[in-house]
Amino acid sequence: MMAYILKRFLGMIPTFLIISIITFVIVQLPPGDFVTSAQAEIAASGGGMDAATVEAMRVRYGLDQPILVQYWKWISGFPRGDFGYSLEWNAPVWDIIAGRFGWTLLLSGLALVFMWVVSIPIGIYSARNKYSLGDNVFTFLGFLGLSIPDFMLSLMWLVFATMTLGISASGLYSPSMVDAPWSMTKFLDLLNHLWPPIIIMGIIGTAELIRIMRGNLLDVLNQQYITTARAKGLEEKVVIQKYAVRMAINPLISVLGMQIPKMISSSLIVGLVLSIPTLGPIFLRSLITQDMYLAGAILLLMTVMLLIGNLLADIALAWVDPRIRYE
Repeated sequence: MMAYILKRFLGMIPTFLIISIITFVIVQLPPGDFVTSAQAEIAASGGGMDAATVEAMRVRYGLDQPILVQYWKWISGFPRGDFGYSLEWNAPVWDIIAGRFGWTLLLSGLALVFMWVVSIPIGIYSARNKYSLGDNVFTFLGFLGLSIPDFMLSLMWLVFATMTLGISASGLYSPSMVDAPWSMTKFLDLLNHLWPPIIIMGIIGTAELIRIMRGNLLDVLNQQYITTARAKGLEEKVVIQKYAVRMAINPLISVLGMQIPKMISSSLIVGLVLSIPTLGPIFLRSLITQDMYLAGAILLLMTVMLLIGNLLADIALAWVDPRIRYE
C-alpha cells in the first residue's frame, strides 16, 4: 500500500511543475502588467504618471526582468512557503490568502460532506425503486440541479432571503453581530449564514452523484454474483449493502478527486455573490489589476487541491478495492 501511495505522490511532482508553468504563462497573457493597470486606474481618476515613475515601479516589482527569471523567483519560494509578494496589497501573498483559504476549504469540505450524505441514500433508493414516483421526482430534481449554475442559485437565495424573509443573506454575520463579542448567539448567527452557501455549492455535485450512484447500482444489481447471493437466501438488505453498494460506490470515489477542485471553484463564485471571505473576491481583483503573483498563487493552490483530491481518491479506491493497487 505504501509503495502504491509513494508512486502516486511522485507522479504529482512533474505534473505540478508543468501546471505551474502553464499557470504563470496564462497570468502573463493579458497585454501590459500591474503597472499598466495602475496607470489606467490613475488616469481614470484624473491623475497621471510620468515615464520615470513607471519605469521605477517596474524595476521595484521586478517586472523589467525576463519572464523566466520572474517565474523562477516565484516558484523557487514555494518549498519554503513563500508564494510571492502581492503588488497591489504590498504584502506577502500567503498573509493575504491564509484566512480566506481557510474559509474556502471549510465551505468546500462541508459541501462535499453534504453531497455524499444526500446523494448516496437517494441514489440507492432510486435504483431499488426504478421508475417509481420517488425515482421520477428525484430524477427531475437532479436534472434541475444540474441545469442551474451556482451563481444563479446564489442570486436567487440573496433576493429571496432579503426581500421575502427579510433576513441578512450576505457575509458571515448579520450586521448587528459583526462587531459583537463572541458568544453562542454569534455562533448560531454564523451557522445561519453558512448553511445556504454549503447547500448551493453542493446542489450541482449532489445531482451528479445521484445519477452516477443510481446508474452504477442498477448495473451491479444485474450482475451474476448478485443473482447468486439472492439465490442463496440472503436478505435483500444484506445483498444491497454488503455486496452491491460496495461495488457501485467505486466510481463515486473516483469522481471525488474531481469534485474537490469543483467545490473550491464554486466557493470562489458563491463567495463573490454572497460576500463571504473566500478567495473569490481577491482572485477577481487580482485578475483585474494583473497582480500576477496573487492570481498565480490562487490558481496554483486550486491545482494542488486537484492533485491532492486525485491522490486521496486513488488511496480510497485502493483501500476499498485491493485489486487496483496490484494492477
